[in-house]
Amino acid sequence: MSHPSTPPWPSLYNPGLEIIHIEHRSAVQNGAAYLYHPSDIFRFTFYWTLIFYAPLFLICGLFAFWNLTFPPSLRPYNLHLPLHLSSLRPEDPAEPRYKFKENERRSRFTFAFLVLLTFLAAGLAGAAISSAIVGFVAAGFFKAANYNMSTWIPFLLAVMHVLVGYLSLWPSIIDII
Repeated sequence: MSHPSTPPWPSLYNPGLEIIHIEHRSAVQNGAAYLYHPSDIFRFTFYWTLIFYAPLFLICGLFAFWNLTFPPSLRPYNLHLPLHLSSLRPEDPAEPRYKFKENERRSRFTFAFLVLLTFLAAGLAGAAISSAIVGFVAAGFFKAANYNMSTWIPFLLAVMHVLVGYLSLWPSIIDII
């Protein structure tokens, strides 16, 4: 059985071709694009996952970069002062609890840039691993059932597993930052 060549990415088409009035029609619709090889399914899933997954890692990494490069000013640690003055309280203000130490070997910008690169590498690795798992499992299911995989399937798989990833990403990263 000979399969046509792989369509170019993204090759999204009108999904109504396969949803509306499909009775008594061929399984392969004219004007639609299909994927047959597992490597192509992985590639399409990886591209869509990267498009949806990387922006949140980039935003969180830039937020961490900004906070490490330009830390917020230190506030006095005793914000709940009484409204009246007491004679038992000393007149001079308390010294700040935290003092930033100068690092002789690495600047604050370098450390912040390393944190940003770590976020970007984690986003790339997460997209590659998750799209490999989802893409190859979907390819196995479609090949076992002898179905034709539309180019919309990797798009929808990427959307679904990125949304699940966002559910677990947001609370843990915010706690760390």
